[in-house]
Amino acid sequence: MTQGTTQTTNRDSTFKQIVALILFVGIPQAVGFLGSQLTQDETDGWYEQADRAPWTPPDAVFGPVWTVLYLSMGVAAWLVWRRRHSVNAKLALTLFVVQLVLNGIWSPLFFGGYPVMGTAALWAAMVLIVVLIVAIAATIWRFWPISRLAGVLLLPYLAWTVYASTLNLYIALMN
Repeated sequence: MTQGTTQTTNRDSTFKQIVALILFVGIPQAVGFLGSQLTQDETDGWYEQADRAPWTPPDAVFGPVWTVLYLSMGVAAWLVWRRRHSVNAKLALTLFVVQLVLNGIWSPLFFGGYPVMGTAALWAAMVLIVVLIVAIAATIWRFWPISRLAGVLLLPYLAWTVYASTLNLYIALMN
């Protein structure tokens, strides 16, 4: 058996790792982009007129922050995926997908639901964001023993989502 054969049975090729990294980073970015495209009219519509929390950052902050968070999420998932041959990473990666789906649902529910459902959409989004926070925390909990760096990379995402939940709550209470 050659050294190259041994390496490919124990580890993924460099090409496969690069393709996986691109996918792991690209999918969360795509979720974020799709969410922003689906809600653009509402963010320029009712949300612009909404009574927002005094601690709400300028709208221009959200895009760059989410871009960095989606990047770190993708890298974190990739780090866990890379360890899947030596540890059982299935539950950790499943939790990652679950939280990503919840993340993808939140924007259309919060922004797009309000014109249709009124404040009920804001409260439904509040419940969803709490579930999302739990899912992110569970993902961190499962990532941590597999790759401590992966867990650390998700901490800013958890913090930002908790912060975003306060913005959601304020808008639900005040509008």
